[in-house]
Amino acid sequence: MKVESLHIYPVKGCRAVDVTEAALERRGLAHDRRWMIVDENYKFVTQREVPAMAAIETAIAGDMLALGYNGSAVGIDFPSPHAPKHIVTIWKQQVEAYTAGASADKWITAALGFRAHLVWQGGLPRNIASTQAEPDTPTSFADDFPLLVTLAESLADLNKRMPAPLPMNRFRPNIVVSGAPAWDEDTWRKISIRGVVIALPKPCLRCVVTATDQQAGARGTDNEPLKTLKTFRLMREPGMTGTVFGQNGIPESTGVVHVGDTVRITQTQSPPALSGIG
Repeated sequence: MKVESLHIYPVKGCRAVDVTEAALERRGLAHDRRWMIVDENYKFVTQREVPAMAAIETAIAGDMLALGYNGSAVGIDFPSPHAPKHIVTIWKQQVEAYTAGASADKWITAALGFRAHLVWQGGLPRNIASTQAEPDTPTSFADDFPLLVTLAESLADLNKRMPAPLPMNRFRPNIVVSGAPAWDEDTWRKISIRGVVIALPKPCLRCVVTATDQQAGARGTDNEPLKTLKTFRLMREPGMTGTVFGQNGIPESTGVVHVGDTVRITQTQSPPALSGIG
């Protein structure tokens, strides 16, 4: 198996940046989901509520975040360690974040059409909330886990069942692996890339974001791929009910990973019990 592609999302919920290599830190790939858009109450905002966020282009240029949307562009310096901070809410968690400043907020507000703020994690702490991780496991502004790992062959099998094929970017992975049978990732407990160990403790339950065109920033009306996933990838367990695609990941060590690197399975597990509805 090998690393087929690598993707970071500098701003949570906004467009991906495809990279050929990335430093893997304990809280995920470098620069991945270190920035976040929050509403006027400093609660996180995602494509679930605002599909147009997918059309906000992102890039990291040195110590600057570059954003672009609908012909408008802005460069935002990384806040200093002495910049103002604010408590932000991600699901049920409240953590500190650096505020990006009035000019960044003005641009984000104009792009989205409602009052919003941009914040940066920097070196401020946040830990995974899931009980399927150690309490002090660090993470970014991701929903919870630092990484999402998917398998190219699983998408190929899903697309065979779909009315029309969809690209992998619908699932917003960090690491796409290829070279294994479809859905083999269900049995991976740990993988290793260049000696960097990644634990895969929990399948990823998918939401309406997968129905959003990641280029256009528009939500589809056919409820795909969720509609097809429900026919054969439905999990019903206490606290984990929904359709499954991909595996949440936790780095157990650090290093640099590259597209084309060999991926080894170092520990396996029993696959989850999945069913379907007609």
